[in-house]
Amino acid sequence: MDPKMMIEQGIPFAGRTEVQVLAMEPGYVKLMMPLQPNLNHVGTMYAGALFTLAELPGGAIFLATFDATRFYPLIKGMDIDFVEPASTDITVEVRLDPKEAAKIQEMANEVGKADYGWDCELKDSNGQVVCVSSNRYQLRSVKPPGA
Repeated sequence: MDPKMMIEQGIPFAGRTEVQVLAMEPGYVKLMMPLQPNLNHVGTMYAGALFTLAELPGGAIFLATFDATRFYPLIKGMDIDFVEPASTDITVEVRLDPKEAAKIQEMANEVGKADYGWDCELKDSNGQVVCVSSNRYQLRSVKPPGA
């Protein structure tokens, strides 16, 4: 199934933002949030759209990297700082080292869950950082350990 379709079907709200998957492969995702359907009352991108763009890589990395038949992700927390007003389309890129992903999946397999996270930057079309976020996730096993 197309990566964008997976994100939109899993989270219909994300589809309404018209977010686009620019790249998605094991350990890497790049997403773009268009400005136009996500404007606020002063003509810049709505803060909720920026928050959504910062959080969505968690699901995208999960779909591209982990075994969705054995695990599912949860967001445990997220801190976001709005650095500059966003007046263009905005992108975010996130990488998860394959060795780190293997350790996360192994721990979740052994004990039923594993915490992981990353920091990311949201950038405008000129490469200017408009937001920074710190994201904390947990990979959970569908099947309890020892079952």
